[in-house]
Amino acid sequence: MKIQNIENDPQLYLVPTPIGNFADMTFRSIEILNMVDMIFCEDTRVTKILLSHFNIKTPLSSYHIFNEESRVTEILENLKLGKKIALVSDAGLPCISDPGYLLVRRVLDEGYYVSSLPGANAGLTALIASGLPTDKFYFYGFLNHKKTQKEKELLAIRDVKDTIIFYESPLRLKDTILLMERILGDREVVIARELTKKYEEYIRGTLKEIAQLDLQLKGEIVIIVKGANQTYLQMDLNKQTVEQHFHHYIDEGIEEKEAMKLVARDRNTSKSEIYKQIKSKTK
Repeated sequence: MKIQNIENDPQLYLVPTPIGNFADMTFRSIEILNMVDMIFCEDTRVTKILLSHFNIKTPLSSYHIFNEESRVTEILENLKLGKKIALVSDAGLPCISDPGYLLVRRVLDEGYYVSSLPGANAGLTALIASGLPTDKFYFYGFLNHKKTQKEKELLAIRDVKDTIIFYESPLRLKDTILLMERILGDREVVIARELTKKYEEYIRGTLKEIAQLDLQLKGEIVIIVKGANQTYLQMDLNKQTVEQHFHHYIDEGIEEKEAMKLVARDRNTSKSEIYKQIKSKTK
């Protein structure tokens, strides 16, 4: 157990940056970035534009998934020398669908104080304007870009009753929406893009309606999906035999063992029981 407070004198600052509009940069973020000895960011080309806009001269270095291990070591060495470090994202909050968790964990393990500043986040910005329930929500971030793995991830969360927040590339948006409709069913969805920018846009409808659109969008994409309706799911399940239920997953490209496991979970029974029923039908 460890208790730290602001009197411990923060050495690592997690500083948010605007998600599209420089006017959203906070006074405190500018103050901290001017005060620290070094700034680490995901893409120096992006952050240099931000720093230049606010006339911030603090030295800048990259921190991304390809150099994370070496950068963590470097940052810890600088902290030992008494230097203060800031970590920023290209846009939004550090560590949210961006590198940073490993650094925070290691810095805390070494006994240093970490201070996070409040600021912009694309997922929450889209959520509160979506018109979907905001009392409980599940932030998922990016789905796997490989179709098979993406299917498994969606199957694993299809019964979540809370509003779900996804990030997606505009290049994969159409395929992802089609997959969501097939696996999650036809439920309400909101697509938000270019948040806080000149061409900010919200597209609201159902997954079935959105899937029929020619989605050739540009910019950063947030997908807000309404949570599952348990009554609907149970009614849909009751219409199917065990064999139909099993083949539903097989048709989606799920392997037999995984399909049996999912059917057993859905029906609140054992995998061995599902195996017996499936095999008895194939004899």
